[in-house]
Amino acid sequence: MSPAQMRRLNEESEFDDSGILNERILLLVFEWIKWDLQVLCLFSSVNHKLRAIAKRILWRKLCVYRAPRMVTALANAAPNGRIGGGWDSLAKLMFFCCGCESTRHFKVSRPNPGHFTQSSRFSKTSGRSFLAKKCRGDLLFISDPCEHPMGVEEDHLGIYRGVFRGFTRSNMRACMIRRQVAFDERVRCPYCGTRVWSMTAARLVPKSAAKRLGSGDRQVEYFVCVNGHLHGACWLVPLSSDEEICDNDDEDGDNRKHELVRGRYYRR
Repeated sequence: MSPAQMRRLNEESEFDDSGILNERILLLVFEWIKWDLQVLCLFSSVNHKLRAIAKRILWRKLCVYRAPRMVTALANAAPNGRIGGGWDSLAKLMFFCCGCESTRHFKVSRPNPGHFTQSSRFSKTSGRSFLAKKCRGDLLFISDPCEHPMGVEEDHLGIYRGVFRGFTRSNMRACMIRRQVAFDERVRCPYCGTRVWSMTAARLVPKSAAKRLGSGDRQVEYFVCVNGHLHGACWLVPLSSDEEICDNDDEDGDNRKHELVRGRYYRR
């Protein structure tokens, strides 16, 4: 194909795209399809113009549609409403389990690839369990662990993620800097690609994190990046038949204390 033909083809392509570049039309279309994640991913991969529109407008609209209260809390603490790492990174964190590979402090028998999730629940109540006492003033949203079977003779692997509100002014970041904690040399944030701190190496993993996840002691690890994205893994304690019976007891009005872990009630 000659240079003149290539130029003419590009001009025709730009002319044909002019309608779909109308932002009002795009918003109406995505509202009608209820902000389908896969469609938005395909849309933003077509060319650089559509990718720019998605990054500037559509990813934020998707986040607001799927998690309005969490997004409001995050945006209120962000300068000019800008989220650390961008709205596309937050959308990825909301819908993508990053998988797990062996690290310095956490070993797995085989790598687990990342995958999209159908739905995830993020909780600021759970997030408090992941904060050391000196950082309890921070606000952290944490997802329920995504369970990955690892074999008959192994516990299930739990993979989770989260995000801090206003991380640049958080107690957690200040603590990292005050202690002069070094960045992990091998791990990068799977959501924005920036450098991360290992909470295990920094000795800032509270015992309440393992309890909240339903994991054994010293079987929890997580990382926090400079934009406030958190990701980690744990070994999940198998459910026994007695613990499964607790579900029925709770429905019958048993007034003894229980703790909700991984969707099941544990008697304590």
